[in-house]
Amino acid sequence: MSSLDFPSPCSRVRLVANFAELVDSPWADGVNALCWPRVLPGDFGEVVARLGTGEGIVALGEERLQALALEPDGRIAVTVMLDDFRRLRARGLDPALNCIHGYPRDEEPGPVATDVYSFHADSAPVPADTWLCTYHGLPSEGLCNEDARRRVDDPATRAALLRLYGGKDDAGFGEFLRENCYDLHYAPMPGAQPYSFGVGHLWRIACDWPGSPVPPCIHRAPVTPPGGAARLLLIS
Repeated sequence: MSSLDFPSPCSRVRLVANFAELVDSPWADGVNALCWPRVLPGDFGEVVARLGTGEGIVALGEERLQALALEPDGRIAVTVMLDDFRRLRARGLDPALNCIHGYPRDEEPGPVATDVYSFHADSAPVPADTWLCTYHGLPSEGLCNEDARRRVDDPATRAALLRLYGGKDDAGFGEFLRENCYDLHYAPMPGAQPYSFGVGHLWRIACDWPGSPVPPCIHRAPVTPPGGAARLLLIS
């Protein structure tokens, strides 16, 4: 593991040695991100090239991937992705493989942008985790909870949201923040150092759900520059 881009600067990240440990490790001691670091075989760039140009998020089914005309290393890359996909399916999860050219942006973000390019936490009404692996392109970034502040806790931002709400800072306002996911977005503190999720590593990160023993993992999607390589992503 020492040859990879780890350890993370965030103490809330813990490395694991295999998939079983990634699945079975309980959330405890403030750790909210588990990573199985890997150097993967295969030419994922060829897969992206064969998929061709596109826009937005393109879902990749097994049939389409298997039908691509690929060199041996490209075929290995497809096998790697499908193996990961089946691992998660076998655990009762609902993974998706995507080729991402770009995510939707908030057309009218207002005081708080709520698209995935903003540092945010995933949420669920019941115990749940987010799983992800970037095989090609820019990876996600994480932010240690101690280095982040909820945007709704910034006085100027909260005042702007109150004006948008048109009422008092009461229980109704709190519900307004939750309904619009404003309370799930964060700003880095001065001097904060985001950490990279890296390429090829499989992650399990904590969501925000009632009774969670740890705070949620704060993260964001990378911005693909114009003309930049599309991203191959497994997510559940």
